[in-house]
Amino acid sequence: MEFYADVASLQSAMADHRRAGRSIGFCPTMGALHQGHLSLIEASRKENDITICSIYVNPTQFNDPEDLQKYPRELDRDRDMLAEAGCDGLFFPSDEMMYPKPAVMAMQFGPLENVMEGVHRAGHFNGVGLVVAKLLHLVGPTRAYFGQKDLQQFAVIRQMVEDLMFPVDLVCVPIVRESDGLAMSSRNARLSPVARKTAAQLYAFLQEAREQLLQGRSVMSVGQWVRAQLGEHRDINLEYFEIVHSHTLQSISKMNSSEPTSLCIAAWVGGVRLIDNLTV
Repeated sequence: MEFYADVASLQSAMADHRRAGRSIGFCPTMGALHQGHLSLIEASRKENDITICSIYVNPTQFNDPEDLQKYPRELDRDRDMLAEAGCDGLFFPSDEMMYPKPAVMAMQFGPLENVMEGVHRAGHFNGVGLVVAKLLHLVGPTRAYFGQKDLQQFAVIRQMVEDLMFPVDLVCVPIVRESDGLAMSSRNARLSPVARKTAAQLYAFLQEAREQLLQGRSVMSVGQWVRAQLGEHRDINLEYFEIVHSHTLQSISKMNSSEPTSLCIAAWVGGVRLIDNLTV
């Protein structure tokens, strides 16, 4: 596996691949890799000649400095995992490379960022848009792979790619879960054993909510039930539970079998903020 520590070597290598007619799959990550990340690598390898991963903990998407400081950084371990998974190249830029000057441009995503994560994490999607735009520009991939767990992030990136006409196909890879249903996340490592067991209940509530919707209960009553149940839970601090159109992320008032619907949740468990979603 090649290791690109600077922009020049990355761009030179990617240009060589494009001139040779090779397709490039790109998997941007913030490191602390797990099987969910490796599923992106696997999907890319099936569809492309070359697979490139980036690891960069992007400071502009953290609205909480303490969260940025606590984010796990395990480059040696991550590098070994990527090599074993068959990744062809790793780009590991520094803050100075990605932001040689403080960014002054701001990205706005309209209704997509005025709900859920956008409400609770001011400026988050501006930071996401900036760093993903930079990475897509530097790598120039044929396809880029993102995880479904960050559903709102994928919707925002899709909007940016469409608006700015990036010549790249986006692929949303299904969530990979632990045996008890907990969505794999780099943040899971910060959970205590007790909190780890509690966290799995988030998926259980999503499953129960989906079953109730499929059985004909109204969107309003299901939402009220989930919020009431978790509102009384002493070990889970619910931030939001929303039933939304899977692409626009706007709340729906009733089910429509011809439109994709997603259940989205964010909650604090043992001092760690977790998100998850489930398609109906």
